[in-house]
Amino acid sequence: MVPSPTSPPQTRTSLSQEILALAIPAFATLVSEPLLLMADSAMVGHLGTRQLAGLGLASSVLNIINGLCVFLAYGTTSLVARRIGAGDSRRALAGGIDGMALGLGLGSLLAVVLNLTAPTVIGWYGAGPEVSSQAVDYLRIACWGLPMLLLMLASTGVLRGMKDTRTPLTVAVSMNLANIGLNALFMYGMGMGIRGSATGTLLAQAIGASVLTAVVLRGAVRAGVPLGVRVHGVLEAARGGIWLVMRSAWLQASLAVTVAVAARTGQVGLAGHQVTNSIWSFLCLALDALAIAAQAMVGHELGRGDAGKVRSITAKLCWWGVAGGLVFAAGLVLVRGVLAPVFTPDAEVQQLLVRLLLVLALITPIGGIVFVLDGVLIGAGDARYLAFAGMVATLAYVPMALAVDHAGRGVIWLWLAYGGYLLARVATLALRARSDAWMRLGA
Repeated sequence: MVPSPTSPPQTRTSLSQEILALAIPAFATLVSEPLLLMADSAMVGHLGTRQLAGLGLASSVLNIINGLCVFLAYGTTSLVARRIGAGDSRRALAGGIDGMALGLGLGSLLAVVLNLTAPTVIGWYGAGPEVSSQAVDYLRIACWGLPMLLLMLASTGVLRGMKDTRTPLTVAVSMNLANIGLNALFMYGMGMGIRGSATGTLLAQAIGASVLTAVVLRGAVRAGVPLGVRVHGVLEAARGGIWLVMRSAWLQASLAVTVAVAARTGQVGLAGHQVTNSIWSFLCLALDALAIAAQAMVGHELGRGDAGKVRSITAKLCWWGVAGGLVFAAGLVLVRGVLAPVFTPDAEVQQLLVRLLLVLALITPIGGIVFVLDGVLIGAGDARYLAFAGMVATLAYVPMALAVDHAGRGVIWLWLAYGGYLLARVATLALRARSDAWMRLGA
């Protein structure tokens, strides 16, 4: 399924350098977020178990919203890259600003709705009143960071479309360090408890969004782009994002089914699944750096009208995705016996983890090519097909997951079924990538 590179050696070398220049900063930016969440969880955990559990519920709500709104980053990356590749940097930046305005407006609306409905939303999780009250306290403050969060997604997409992944990295690392310091100040120094964690995160997000917005707007002024909200541009960005939202919704549905089935396997199975899923999430972020490089590079070359270069980029990145997956797989096999005790002292869970990590090693190379092809088609603006492909893969996976549940086969078979889900995604994405239907050239 992986196409063979056909470019001459000099082109392949330059492609490798360009991929690394984009992917390495993107990787560092992506992994900074889970590292921040780990630090935040550790600090809140020292407040007490109910506070930590409350943070888990509130974070789940915010993560779902973030996952559904990631189209703001993907959509602006594709749009800006394509227009810059076509030589129209003014329209590129204007379109990026429209996406940022959409993010700010949508985030503000979501913040108001979530603030008013926080008790109801948290109640859906069915937790006890003590944990739920902590979650509501956190959510009612943290929700006001949604306008800043979505503005950051869109502005990061603009910069990635301009092949600038270094600025988002600098801002993300600085913001995360500021977040840790502010959380400690408000939680411990001012005795605000879990509300202090939410307040610190809110302020850090405001700082990060302000810096990224200033960078984009300064570039727009230099390019002679008039600043202001273009209603038609905002509406166009919203229409373009619908298909990417649907794509994300199908992904979220697959994850929800997986968690639901894992929860029915018992305490040991659920604990093993949680650790495996956290490791898988980290691997996804690492491999997704290649997808971000694909989005920017493919958008640029399609805008320039160079279909041959797009094919070369796709081939190169596919091989890199598989190679990266194999490297991670080998690492999992080698360290699985050492890694399991790091996460739990329970001998039964450790034994399960050792076997689960072997399954994870088996499916990781498949994930490598899935993320690359996903990034290629996002960069091409092929969002409608991505939504369709997400639906097909999810509908193929759900019966497999339910069959595992019905037969009582446990989480090892559940993760093997998840490998089937990844294979379904590879099939639908590779089928599209091998065609010319997504190769729309020009701005």
